[in-house]
Amino acid sequence: MKKLIIFLIILYSNVPVVIALEDFEVDSVTQAVWQEAVISVTNLDRSAKFFIDIGGYEIKWRGPLSANNISQWGLPDQASGEALLLGPSTYRDSFVRLVRFDAAGKRIPMRPGSRAWDTGCYFSLMVRMKDISSIYDDAIKMGWWTETPIVDLEFGISKLKVTIFRGPDGVQVQGYERLSPPLPETIPDFKRFAGPFNVMQIVKDRDKSYEFFTQVLGFETFYKGKPYTAKTPTHTPLGIPINLTTSVPYQAGIVYPRAGEFGRMEMIEMMGLVGRDYSHQCHAPNLGILSVRYPVESAEQAKILIQDRGWQITNDIQILSLPPYGNVKTFSVTTPDGSIIEFIEMI
Repeated sequence: MKKLIIFLIILYSNVPVVIALEDFEVDSVTQAVWQEAVISVTNLDRSAKFFIDIGGYEIKWRGPLSANNISQWGLPDQASGEALLLGPSTYRDSFVRLVRFDAAGKRIPMRPGSRAWDTGCYFSLMVRMKDISSIYDDAIKMGWWTETPIVDLEFGISKLKVTIFRGPDGVQVQGYERLSPPLPETIPDFKRFAGPFNVMQIVKDRDKSYEFFTQVLGFETFYKGKPYTAKTPTHTPLGIPINLTTSVPYQAGIVYPRAGEFGRMEMIEMMGLVGRDYSHQCHAPNLGILSVRYPVESAEQAKILIQDRGWQITNDIQILSLPPYGNVKTFSVTTPDGSIIEFIEMI
């Protein structure tokens, strides 16, 4: 829940008096962390090797896409496909679902080149890691690439080592190793990869995106920062040219449905570097991070909340088979920069 201050203007002796009422709350569309991130790829096994062989994920489910899965994405009737659900052995959410679409028409990268100053769609999936240097070596041997070498980063009290891995089809996974302080005990123990905890978007307008998440979806704020530039030229995980890091600011925001270590959404606005806008390419069967799925108690109520706050529903409620969960009611919305968010009710 998030407080919404409403100002009531009344007349007292013909003089307008403004009274602030703080008893109204903006309900969050969901209190759950996201169940899974959906990634469109050309080869399931090739993309899965990074998560399984290096990260230690296990296969939760594998099978063909049903006809209603195909229609959900607005694909032609003759299309087909296969999905592979991955995650750490002890996790019940924060999964990765790899999807391959066949005979679905032309598919192109959502973000070709995927530079940090190009806006639109999801930029990277964020995963906590241990011994990121050895993961870096293993990823290079496997054929993955990185945006930058591993760089040091301080965020609040946290000292981190960070890099962005880029794999087949341009899919990007941003690895974080926290050096200090220790990770919270609420994060389940893991060997090399934890479950994904955040997903990043590069946006045209951070404040507009932040308003969508907080005022339309009712999410809480984890972080909303002022424009930032480095004091001295420095390497950054986003690959900003070093000579521009002291003069080109960026500003970030991070939100979540409820306070915690998972289910976050991050938005970054580059203020001075202008790239291409790919917000029109964030749909199936294109390649990249396709959507994030949040569970809701009632799809109908979640839809009404969103519509009452003035936002358009992209795909209306429908029932589809979503193994291994069974049948779900689902609908989707699109962020201001084209990224797809799905809401699913288990039925």
